[in-house]
Amino acid sequence: MARLLVVGLAGGAFSGLLGVGGGAVIVPLLMALAWMDARHATATSLASIAIIAVWGVASYAALGNVDWLLALVVGIPALFGTLIGVRLRARVSTQAIARAFAVLLLASAIALVVAH
Repeated sequence: MARLLVVGLAGGAFSGLLGVGGGAVIVPLLMALAWMDARHATATSLASIAIIAVWGVASYAALGNVDWLLALVVGIPALFGTLIGVRLRARVSTQAIARAFAVLLLASAIALVVAH
């Protein structure tokens, strides 16, 4: 249970600070600390993100930092992308997903270092 509290605290902190948390933080931590496979970690992360997102949006909106039009422009297509991702996930092995995710995180880290 303590490990899950650490996962939640880290996910929430990174979500509030950087706008990330689920895929970039919670999924790997659930896999490492709660011994979840990639499929269950992803599903659990998405469920927790619903809670994190509501709180984060309310906090940023209270500060006047949310561009609602852009949020809709990005969010609506993301709904369809999520459906595609869920269907693909059912057809791809957990090991392949974990490896692809690791490559994505590495590429993202390199892009951040190079850009800044």
